[in-house]
Amino acid sequence: MSSGYDEFEFDIRAICRYHRRQMVNELNAVAKELGGTRALGRSLSTERDLREAIREGFPHVVVAALMRASGLTLKELAGALDLSPRSLQRRRRTGRLARFESDRLYRLARTLALARQSLGENDRAVRWLKRSNRALGGFAPIAAMDTELGARQVENILGRIAYGGVS
Repeated sequence: MSSGYDEFEFDIRAICRYHRRQMVNELNAVAKELGGTRALGRSLSTERDLREAIREGFPHVVVAALMRASGLTLKELAGALDLSPRSLQRRRRTGRLARFESDRLYRLARTLALARQSLGENDRAVRWLKRSNRALGGFAPIAAMDTELGARQVENILGRIAYGGVS
């Protein structure tokens, strides 16, 4: 007599494998937006690697890599990160970004990767980020990215778009 637990355990294992694959895919997509191993100066194999890289501060070349990947100007990037353009330029001399700056760059890279995944091609994702959005009260998604709450709202909208919701 089967209790049904074996079937349930199999489903849980399959779900766990699926989530691990999704995390790896997200990590790879974010690392790509940040310029990859070359710009980061290290390989990011796990979320722990990423967390350590953020804590140490990303190398300054990550700023230029994210600008290229996103099509944003320095002024737009600085606005999305709630930093001054001069602060980002100053990092070229000091070599590394501060922890909070790296964390904000990660947040933007994660959202950009999600936009590409949800909207398809790069140009379309960048246009969407720069256009005003009713769901954000008329703000462009890139303008809402200067806070964690705004970034989560943008990610929520992208999730609805990816799964066929109206946004």
